Amino acid sequence: MHPYKRSARIGDLIKEEVADIIMHKLKDPRLGFITVTDARVSDDLKHAKIYISVLESAKKDETLKILTSSAGFIRSELAKRVKIKFIPQLVFKFDESIEYGAKIDKMLNEIKSSSTSSTNDDENFTQASEINKDK
Repeated sequence: MHPYKRSARIGDLIKEEVADIIMHKLKDPRLGFITVTDARVSDDLKHAKIYISVLESAKKDETLKILTSSAGFIRSELAKRVKIKFIPQLVFKFDESIEYGAKIDKMLNEIKSSSTSSTNDDENFTQASEINKDK
């Protein structure tokens, strides 16, 4: 028995194949640098959500529109590569987790830099107090 569900294994396979199809077969000059981050397949293997991230966030909507219109072509290429009974309907979604992670990272760096500066201020205050005591 496999350690995880069939839909998850098919999702991993579809993720790799769709990424390869987008990179090598899809010839649209408007497409920028795209990363397929995840593919979630329903338990009945009839629907798949493909999550992508785009390097240039300004092209996010245009990229999703291009991929949605190319979903039939990508699905037919996928059918040639993957031997399963049903090739799922593909729905492309933008992966928000990368932007969310960057936002959290930025917030943590701000907290770290503010705590470092407040520690330095405390040290400077302590040193100034000691100098005034000596006088």
